Amino acid sequence: MFLTKNIQEYICFSEASLSDALAKMNENKARLVFIVTEHGKLLGSLSDGDVRRWLTQSNKIDLTVQVKEVMNCNVKAVNFNTAKSIIEDKFINGVDCIPLVDDAQHLIQLAFQKQDGFFVGDREISETSPSFIIAEIGNNHQGDINLAKELVDHAVNANVDCVKFQMRSMKQLYKSEGENDDSADLGAQYTLDLLSRFQLKNEELIEVFDYAKSKGILPLCTPWDLDSLKELEAYGMLAYKVASADFTNFELLEAVANTGKPFFCSTGMSSEAEIKETVNFLNNLGANYVLLHCNSTYPTPFKDVNLKYLNRLRKITGQLVGYSGHERGICVPVASITLGACVIEKHLTVDQTLEGTDHKVSLLPNELKEMVTQIRNVEEALGSDEAPREITQGELINRENLAKSLVAKEGIEKGTLITRDLVEIKSPGQGLQPNRLEDLVGTVANRDIEAGSFFYMTDITGQIEKRNYSFNRPFGVPVRYHDYRAIKEGTNLDFVEFHLSYQDLEVDLKKYFSGPEDIGFAVHSPELFANDHILDLCSDNLEYRAQSIDLLTRVVEITKKLNTYFPKTTDPVIVVNAGGWNHNGFIDESLKQAKYNLIADALNQIDLTGVTIAIQTMPPFPWHFGGQSYHNLFVDADEIVDFCQNNQKIKVCYDVSHTMMSCNYYGWELSEFTKKIGKYTVHMHIVDALGIDGEGIEIGKGDVDFSKLAEDLEEVAFGCQFIPEVWQGHKNKGEGFWKALQFLENYFRT
Repeated sequence: MFLTKNIQEYICFSEASLSDALAKMNENKARLVFIVTEHGKLLGSLSDGDVRRWLTQSNKIDLTVQVKEVMNCNVKAVNFNTAKSIIEDKFINGVDCIPLVDDAQHLIQLAFQKQDGFFVGDREISETSPSFIIAEIGNNHQGDINLAKELVDHAVNANVDCVKFQMRSMKQLYKSEGENDDSADLGAQYTLDLLSRFQLKNEELIEVFDYAKSKGILPLCTPWDLDSLKELEAYGMLAYKVASADFTNFELLEAVANTGKPFFCSTGMSSEAEIKETVNFLNNLGANYVLLHCNSTYPTPFKDVNLKYLNRLRKITGQLVGYSGHERGICVPVASITLGACVIEKHLTVDQTLEGTDHKVSLLPNELKEMVTQIRNVEEALGSDEAPREITQGELINRENLAKSLVAKEGIEKGTLITRDLVEIKSPGQGLQPNRLEDLVGTVANRDIEAGSFFYMTDITGQIEKRNYSFNRPFGVPVRYHDYRAIKEGTNLDFVEFHLSYQDLEVDLKKYFSGPEDIGFAVHSPELFANDHILDLCSDNLEYRAQSIDLLTRVVEITKKLNTYFPKTTDPVIVVNAGGWNHNGFIDESLKQAKYNLIADALNQIDLTGVTIAIQTMPPFPWHFGGQSYHNLFVDADEIVDFCQNNQKIKVCYDVSHTMMSCNYYGWELSEFTKKIGKYTVHMHIVDALGIDGEGIEIGKGDVDFSKLAEDLEEVAFGCQFIPEVWQGHKNKGEGFWKALQFLENYFRT
């Protein structure tokens, strides 16, 4: 259960319009608002269901009607002093948000059942969100405001979520305000001396907070006393950190909780009994907080870190947990992610030899950046324990090359009973997997099978027969030179798309063609060329880019030669992956335009007379022969439109699978993307996708809404040719293509 006093985004005044209430419901993501009087008394609630009920009962739809006319007046509220266990029992019959009121029915808090966490600004902190990484600057600025700002810059560069400082009133906090307390222990005298010399004034801290905001990073602060908390509240701090030293200071904890702001509590120097006592205290206050496992030793020996306590801390408290580290290095905070830490705090310095206890346990800027990188890598690698294991797209690609298949030991005529002695197991894994041997043996061959050829699933389930198809636009399938005639035979394809390998560039076309063919064609340029050269027309390596230009020029020349054998096609399309990939990550947005300019310049160096270059829309994470990269160009619709407007001879190959994955990753709408690039599209790969990197899966098994896609393409790309680019669709004489065309016929039929 999640309790929050920050209720403004969930309330609406009774005189507000229904339109205003709907806007607030969209913004708060709970699809719910509570209706209150101008004095905060709870009157009712409004949900999607209430709006639908009103719509069906109204003769006239008027969104300017006051929300009190539409609200549900029977909302069930609970007194805010009610025990959590009793509140939790109220979450029944679909109720997942309960308003908590005082004796006068003023709305005080909200209790959410399904939420386990909170927001700091726009940043969600929960078990399912990326970990919230805090760069603790504390007093490592040495009392120098310029150094404080420099540390903020380093934190920004490291991509942390926030920078944290400390504010304390020496007068309120210590019985002696300065270092000259002769009665203090040596350690206390040392601490007082450091604090008196390395504090920033409150107004200086506020200047640093504002500086952090101007750099796009969230500032947080630890109040060490009530005066400092009051000062930070006046500033408008969004959240707080409570130091280990105050974990048993109920007076300060209550004051922090009463602000209604979320906060983080370090548990260093506290026993488990004290942890439980403080948790019980905070829960009774309805506080939103995360417990940070911590050992307050500077530096902490690895033997004392006890990282597995994170599991126990979560179990005994039921709270979100994180880790605040004082050990050297980055391995411990990175490892804490695997144990459920949703918040990580680590100190930052520019010099580990500076005076003060924190510097020696702090990370240098490059170390902090590496820690963040490794944490994000681990988060991505963790995956989920809620779903069964599935073969990834990269594994499927490699299984084709590395695994084994069932193969015909000798020629088998159609109608022959398949016995064990007719089957052997050999590499590569392009056919039926060996674990289907018993399913295959005992079946009757439903086709003639050549010696050494693969068995397929259709040898067990029955063949998919190709036929003539009916589409409202030209359609084709991908082919290679060697299977062109077998694939096109027995069906009414309008064209074929030759998928060239780099070896095909050296083939004598007379080996396969002797005269004019009665079908159209397109060409898909190789992506991989000899010597592992992946085409990149915008490479920063001038020699590499020049080689890419030469190789694409060769593809253009081959296409023009093919055109003499396929005269039905005018200005044949060449599908090109123009470049812009990176093995290490996405490039800075500011570098993109220069990359696009390089591609335009490269294409201008090639004689494109008689051909049409169609640059393929790209996914964020392309597969490059079993490995994954990051793609930066021709992913975003607006960038594609801008490029085409500035280079009007260059067109687009709309790869629906690639773009669906981009939409899934960036949160775009496929329909909107389609409409933006439609006028520049001359060729399409219509195929499905799953998630952010499930490319070319069986059509109808992924995320594409083909009904909506067909509707949009009819509007913005009427008559544009397409192929179903199903991964490994060419197997077994193109069975994947025929299955895909059969499916697509339901949406693109004449």
